Amino acid sequence: MGTVSKAKMEAKNLIPPFISEVKGFLDEDEGLRLFELASEACSLGPCLEIGSFCGKSTIYIGTACKIKGRTLFSIDHHRGSEEQQPGQPYFDSDLMDSESGLIDSLPYFRAVIKKAGLDDVVVPMVTKSHVAAKDWETPLGLVFIDGGHSYETVITDYECWCPHLLLGGFLVFHDVFLDPAEGGRAPYEVYKLALASGQFEELPMTKTLGALRYCQPMMVKK
Repeated sequence: MGTVSKAKMEAKNLIPPFISEVKGFLDEDEGLRLFELASEACSLGPCLEIGSFCGKSTIYIGTACKIKGRTLFSIDHHRGSEEQQPGQPYFDSDLMDSESGLIDSLPYFRAVIKKAGLDDVVVPMVTKSHVAAKDWETPLGLVFIDGGHSYETVITDYECWCPHLLLGGFLVFHDVFLDPAEGGRAPYEVYKLALASGQFEELPMTKTLGALRYCQPMMVKK
């Protein structure tokens, strides 16, 4: 067995086995890559994710944080993204709150986090990303962007949270489709924008998971 395969298998054994039953759109290979990046990022600082939904990515990142003694801040308003509303492609009636008539993934998310043993690791932040960022001061080892997929939402997440990333930390995007025929372009466009800034080193992609390492603070020419 190769070194990569062995490392992947060891990581997989650390993830709660019920992960495959958790609602979400994160591929297993993408999740294991998130676990790997978070494990390294924890040597720098805590991690933060935008768009936890029902907790699949939270388990991968949170498990790494638990092992390393770090915290995962998990941001989601839990009212669903644009694609998850009634009549849209990813609508899930199981998550509809009959009283409010709105999507509410928070109860599902909390149950998943409890089952994974991450209650003392994950800090749920039930709000919009830009609201949470207003008075944020904690430097971060990893920022994972997987919230709404409109350009306005993705660029806002990037602009709000990139300044809090520690040197050597990771900026990670989900649903980075290189082929326009495969999916929306906003995550890809913001990913390329970040890369073009000259502040990041591009790491190998894992399916639609794009990872950048923050390596060069922006120099302002006088």
